[in-house]
Amino acid sequence: MELRQIQYFIEVAKREHFTEASHHLHVAQSALSRQIANLEEELGVSLFLREGRNIKLTTVGKIFLQHVEMAMNEIEKAKEKIEEFLDPSRGTIRVGFTSSLAANPLPTVISGFRARYPDIGFQLKQGSYQGLINSVINGEIDLAFLGPVPTQEKNVRSYIFFAENIVALLPAKHPLSKQPSLRLSQLQEDTFVLFPSGFILRNIAVNACSQMGFSPKVAFEGEDIDAIKGLVAAGLGVTLLPELTLTDNVPRETVKIPISEPLVTRTVGIIIPNNRELPPSEKLFYHFLKEFFDVLSKYS
Repeated sequence: MELRQIQYFIEVAKREHFTEASHHLHVAQSALSRQIANLEEELGVSLFLREGRNIKLTTVGKIFLQHVEMAMNEIEKAKEKIEEFLDPSRGTIRVGFTSSLAANPLPTVISGFRARYPDIGFQLKQGSYQGLINSVINGEIDLAFLGPVPTQEKNVRSYIFFAENIVALLPAKHPLSKQPSLRLSQLQEDTFVLFPSGFILRNIAVNACSQMGFSPKVAFEGEDIDAIKGLVAAGLGVTLLPELTLTDNVPRETVKIPISEPLVTRTVGIIIPNNRELPPSEKLFYHFLKEFFDVLSKYS
């Protein structure tokens, strides 16, 4: 079975007419008919019903058309991927990120990259911490923004851009809301609003409380940072969040307060696969990110 035969078959099936199909394909009708006959002989079935000058697909012909059209679409995608390798400035980058990095710094770095490479597109995937690690390992995406950056995962390579503080977010009417900083132990009688079990930011908060000798009383859980902020603004508890998530975005009726003890931080950076080479477009983005944050660190 030849690719040309498949292309001829699809054209004849769409037009239901050998003469029209031959004109469109710029081949002689006799040559077209011969290729279709060869294909039917190889498959051992009739793909068309001949009705004078008109033809119609048989039942098995319709099934065959459905599958070969999908196959041709995949071949076109494969050709596009090869074109990306030949010209990485026109590729598509598949990148993942956690919700805590959605507003900052992801939009800033993508905007800066697109200014340099305007023809490169992005496929963005928001996911859970471990889910994104698995997606990079499995090849669903090629890079992922994470915080904290995993350092013990042998199947990925990590690059840390910076470290940031974890801060407390309190309702504006909280008794400690006017304090310039606080010890985490001062919140041990409060109810907490945290991410569900299994989320990395939940683990960070629980571990920080454990360092001060208590377990947080979790009254509400939410998978969305804005929902957690909203619950705190409604006076339903306190929370611990990365400072980056509150940059220019501290909700009304809340206050952000640094934690003096213990010092709680997280690293922020990206991971890439350790078992395969990055495609050219992703490689451009990877090097841009390292350059972007290296320059940023010199001025911070």
